[in-house]
Amino acid sequence: MPVQLDEKAAIDAIPMTPLIDVVFLLLIFFLVAASLSEEEERQMDVQLPAASEAMPLSVKPREIVVNITADGRYLTGSETVDLQGLERLFRAAAANNPGRASVLFRADKRCPWQFVVAAMNACAKAKVRYKATTLAGPAG
Repeated sequence: MPVQLDEKAAIDAIPMTPLIDVVFLLLIFFLVAASLSEEEERQMDVQLPAASEAMPLSVKPREIVVNITADGRYLTGSETVDLQGLERLFRAAAANNPGRASVLFRADKRCPWQFVVAAMNACAKAKVRYKATTLAGPAG
């Protein structure tokens, strides 16, 4: 004979406060245990092998954002640069972070494509990856 259980009575019978306390204690335990094991790994006396072709990461990799205005000016950060300045910037980024440097081109939708293509060409010469997007001009 099957036993009939009232669903409301079964849910009311589970005390939630001790359950939440146990979950928080487990969370704290695992956070502390993870940080201690990380410290132990760094303090081990191990002589690491050296790689002859490895290059240290000299600059934190970040995406270079180049804004191209409607009249074809190139803006990086708060500076206006010409096409040769862009190419120098891309070459420096490629030298500092080989294989990791990337550029985001943001062109005004009224910008002639010759300026965008010239900037992409400078990026390709420096062997840096790029993405492009279009900015909407003012309404009207």
